[in-house]
Formats: sequence, C-alpha cells, structure tokens
Amino acid sequence: MKTDKKQNQYRTNEQIRVREVRIVGDNGSTVMPTRQALDMARQQGVDLVEISPNANPPVCRLIDYSKFLYQQKKRQKEMKAKQVKVEVKEIRFGPQTDEHDYQFKLKHAQEFLQDGNKVRAYVFFRGRSILFKEQGEVLLLRFANDLEEWGKVESMPSLEGKKMFLYLAPKKAGSAKKSQQARDREAAEAELKESGKVQPKQPDVDIDVETPANGGLLANAKISADALKKLTENND
Repeated sequence: MKTDKKQNQYRTNEQIRVREVRIVGDNGSTVMPTRQALDMARQQGVDLVEISPNANPPVCRLIDYSKFLYQQKKRQKEMKAKQVKVEVKEIRFGPQTDEHDYQFKLKHAQEFLQDGNKVRAYVFFRGRSILFKEQGEVLLLRFANDLEEWGKVESMPSLEGKKMFLYLAPKKAGSAKKSQQARDREAAEAELKESGKVQPKQPDVDIDVETPANGGLLANAKISADALKKLTENND
C-alpha cells in the first residue's frame, strides 16, 4: 500500500482509528469495521482513504492514494477554469471629451460589459479644469445611460481628488433591457399606430459634450440625472 507523508489533508490506512467506516464505490456503499476495510485495501493493493471524516460513520474509499490526490487536483483545476474571472476595465475621460472620442470609448465599455467585466469610468481634471466638475458629472451620467442595456450602475459619480469615478457592473446574460427612452418612444409609436396617426420616428435626444461654452452639458444635466434615476429604479 502506498502512502504520501507529504499530504496530510486526508487520513489514510492506520491513521483511521474509528470503529467502523462506510466504504463507497461504483456499486454503492457498505458499512463495515475499519479493520475489515483495511484488510480489503491490502488485498486489492490500494489504500483506505477517509474522504468525509464528519459523517457518521466516516466515509472512505478504497483507492490508490496518489491517484486520489491526482483526481482531486484535476477536479479543482477544472472548477477553477470554469469560474468566470471578473476584471475591472478603466475608461478615462477629460472634462471636455469630444464626441468622436466619447463614442470610441463607449464602444469599448460596451464590449467590456458584454465580456462580463466591470467598468470604472472616470474624468480626470487637470489643473483648473476642476472648476468644471459639473461637466464631468454630466458626461458620466450620459455614459451610464448609454450603457443601460449592458451594465448597471454600482455607484453614482463621486469626486476623489482630481478624478470623478463611476462604476458599472455587467448585467446577467439575458437580462439586458431597452433604455427608458427607447421604451417610451415605442409606447408612443404604438399608441399612434392604434389611432391611425403614425408619425415619423424621432431621433434620440443627444447631449452635447463637445463645447461647454454653449451650455449644452449643463442644460442637459437634469435630463441625464432623470434618466439615471429611472435606470437605478429599474435595476432595483
């Protein structure tokens, strides 16, 4: 019989000192005196391995201990490989990010969420740009609203030093929802269709993030805040 003194997480052979054990195998289980189980192990050229010491009586297997440890290690490796590894991906903005850059980063964030990763988006305020932190907040609110179908907000925008952070977590598969704006538009179109007064489809409201001087960001702050409020209520 083989023993591995380096591995002590399981008791084997003479280390098992209870009066009787339950032997499990392909053909079921049998309760027998421990001495009889040891004799069976010797006859088969294997080890008596205790796999469940807290059971009454303890559960054991007749198996080569080295093979048993290999099987346990292989099983743990397979379970670890099946576990989904969640990473946190960062998306960085400036307080005056232009539309092209915004759409580029929005696409990447969507891909990150679809892959099951979290997203930490932040606006970095350099120098005196911290005076325009409201613009950064509106930008992050818009970002969360545009990603409503793929992610849910874990925390509202918060300023930490020179950075304002927003955290998004991926939605579970099959739980993606249409944005509130899209649902409202479809509901209105359905009502018009029923009344025979179908009107052309109106474009979505776009929040201007390019030129803070024109008042677009601040003027739309309430719109974004209301949209995110609906988003968080829907997630709850």
